[in-house]
Amino acid sequence: MSEEPKVNTISSDDRLWAALTYVFSPLVPIILLLLDDYKNRPYLRYHSFQALVVGIVLAILVPILAIVTFGCGAILWLIMFYWAYKAYKGEWFEIPIVTDFVKNQGWVES
Repeated sequence: MSEEPKVNTISSDDRLWAALTYVFSPLVPIILLLLDDYKNRPYLRYHSFQALVVGIVLAILVPILAIVTFGCGAILWLIMFYWAYKAYKGEWFEIPIVTDFVKNQGWVES
């Protein structure tokens, strides 16, 4: 027996907003989580919380690393564009440590 493929319920609007959460983190994730229509969509909620946590951590770490490494530490922001690309493709990817933290807080479903 073959399994039926899962129906993709992720709209193109959801994929675009999920990508924007990574590019403009932590501002866009905060806005999306304050809007009832968007915070109740599982795909957006998942990516918004991940992007919010990563955005806050990078906002603290990147300036410190940039000073210590003479600007090379700022390259960490490029990974946000990679995650934005993956979110735009509709992937439910996990960011090490961050995804576990978000799930343990109960912000997204396991």
